[in-house]
Amino acid sequence: MVTMKRRDVPPHPRSLIKPLPFGISRPRERGGSSTAGAEFRLQGLYAITPDWAETRRLLAATEAILAAGCRILQYRNKAASDRHRQEQAVALRGLTRRFNALLIINDDVELALFAEADGVHLGEDDGELAAARERLGSAAILGATCYQSLNLARSAARAGADYLAFGSFFASFTKPLARRADTALLETVRAEIDLPLCAIGGITLDNAALLLAAGAEVLAVITALYDAADPAAATRQFIQLFEEKS
Repeated sequence: MVTMKRRDVPPHPRSLIKPLPFGISRPRERGGSSTAGAEFRLQGLYAITPDWAETRRLLAATEAILAAGCRILQYRNKAASDRHRQEQAVALRGLTRRFNALLIINDDVELALFAEADGVHLGEDDGELAAARERLGSAAILGATCYQSLNLARSAARAGADYLAFGSFFASFTKPLARRADTALLETVRAEIDLPLCAIGGITLDNAALLLAAGAEVLAVITALYDAADPAAATRQFIQLFEEKS
């Protein structure tokens, strides 16, 4: 196990970010206990990294995706060692700063601190949101996976989540055994909870519009970006879907 030490943290990257199309926008008025949520509202294409061991390949694809306009990136690698994950996360932090984009770390609060990321995304078994908020501070972005559960969404909202993720909506190469969520769930949650809703699981250019119409403000995509013949072109096509909806 590699011991992670927090570096001296410069001014939070979000304080330097100007509103960008389909990355960060001004929030609608809402209640809730999250300080970060009062300052911004997540929106748009949300690229999630695959479990690639080769850092050069990962950075090249990610650079193309960010250069094409994506402004939210989640680092997720379930296969790498702690040290390798540190190296990749720090390299991706450098890329996201170049492109004025957000970096969210999947499931690992300490790695988020180490890489000076903008926040962390937690699943049901990945730790408490309140503990993550205390560790990362009020400026951090906290995402919560709610699977197919309205009750989990309610609990996450009360605990200070800044966005709520639901899925899998379609067959997913990343999680082939994941239970499916119905698009009606997005409409139900949207009517009750005023937080950005993120859809995940098997999202492609062919089915993304259905999720946007149901109320998703954020689309989390892995395979349709990173395994695309042209990740930049795929990114631009996803962004166009958001533009057509707005």
